[in-house]
Amino acid sequence: MINEHDLAALNGTCPEHYEPFQDRAGAFYETFERKPENQEQTHYCPGCGHGITHKMVARAIDELGIQDRTILCTPVGCSVFGYYYFDVGNIQAAHGRASAVAVGAKRARPDSVVLCYQGDGDLAAIGTAEIVHAANRGEPITVFFLNNAIYGMTGGQMAPTTLIGMKSTTTPNGRDPWNEGYPLHICELFAQLDAPVYLERVALGNSKQLIGAARAIKKGIENQVKGLGFSLIEILSPCPTIWKMNPVDAQHWVRDELTKVFPPGVYRDRTKDAPVRPAPKPKPALADLPKMLVGKGGVAPVEPAGTAPAAVHDLSIRIAGFGGQGVLMLGQVLAEAGLSADMRVSWLPSYGPEMRSGTSNCHVRISHKEIASPVVTKPNVLLALNEPSLRKFLATVEPGGWVLYNGTSLPEGMERDDVHFVIKPFTELADQVGDARAGNIVMLGTLLEATGMLSGESIDAALKRLVKTERWLELDRKALAKGRETFHLEPVSA
Repeated sequence: MINEHDLAALNGTCPEHYEPFQDRAGAFYETFERKPENQEQTHYCPGCGHGITHKMVARAIDELGIQDRTILCTPVGCSVFGYYYFDVGNIQAAHGRASAVAVGAKRARPDSVVLCYQGDGDLAAIGTAEIVHAANRGEPITVFFLNNAIYGMTGGQMAPTTLIGMKSTTTPNGRDPWNEGYPLHICELFAQLDAPVYLERVALGNSKQLIGAARAIKKGIENQVKGLGFSLIEILSPCPTIWKMNPVDAQHWVRDELTKVFPPGVYRDRTKDAPVRPAPKPKPALADLPKMLVGKGGVAPVEPAGTAPAAVHDLSIRIAGFGGQGVLMLGQVLAEAGLSADMRVSWLPSYGPEMRSGTSNCHVRISHKEIASPVVTKPNVLLALNEPSLRKFLATVEPGGWVLYNGTSLPEGMERDDVHFVIKPFTELADQVGDARAGNIVMLGTLLEATGMLSGESIDAALKRLVKTERWLELDRKALAKGRETFHLEPVSA
């Protein structure tokens, strides 16, 4: 609970000139539309530290004049409805992912002020990886970490910050360090990292602590306004409902007990000597993106849009075989060639843990239209480098599609009269040009000759970008020619 003197102190006014702390900060909405029956209330329990912290954050936004630049990222947890209260840019993130979302927002909008607001179960449990790496990179965001030592919204389970001996729904006999480990100290942990600029732990236990918390919150936001790096303010907060205490006792427990385990204080402050982060590189012009996509070697020859046969306007290709047969490489060549032909492409690998002899397949989409998904479930081209792959994927090929199979004859039970089959011993043919490992490129040459789907120039440009050894580049060119030549030696099986 906060008395009038506390509120006046927090507001920066003396009691005789007290401007009520209950006055709405400008960074809040005029009404809170989450509750149609009462748009003056938040969803927080009486005595909850979230409401106090919200007011401090909103006041700091007002004082710094950054409301139009601010983006608030809130995750799943008690603060889940923050977007109903803060009249700023709001992004709702999945559980634990607020810091990752905040990093994305800051990188996309570097001139914005991005605030990340997370609880202890969210930040210190499911979101540990995201927040640790954001801190280690020194991402220029400001994080508010509400630590009430419990999972509040989901019913009072043990959190990473739950105290030893403290009872919860998942530790009914109290937290046992031999079973559940020790409380996680975030500020102390992050203080071991080189990148963070400002780390401070504050508490909401009495008027003096409230004043310190308001000062730290404002400083953490101001650091970002100044262009400094990562700031985190850990806020020890009461949770009367889940702690099963009245609001006054909960506030006292923060002051008297929680601070013993999590001592308030400044754990890192390099704001005076931290360099201003360099400005991000300007965004490239849209016209320059094709050059960037094809790499530093220059722009590959581009075929005018619309010159490809109708069949290639939406190629859905599935390539499958054993690991080591060049399945993924073949997919990359096709995707790169599609880029060179000024088409939209996607390439999605799918393979087991074995580098050799394990199953491997990939999805390739090449289209003049936007590609909705990189996943190919109904291919119109199947390139099967072994019999298991043919048996696995043949039934998925669309009627009228193409099936190229690495073999001498169609296996029993694999007949279909509604697709085009090309059956050739591509591995053996590759051995004839110098290396059996080039069987994937021989198959590619046959595919190009059979369908006319891509020009030789676009394929050659893709090979030059992907194959770094001159010997292999020449071998692949020979294999490509062998595949084209082989296609005409025997009629296509239908």
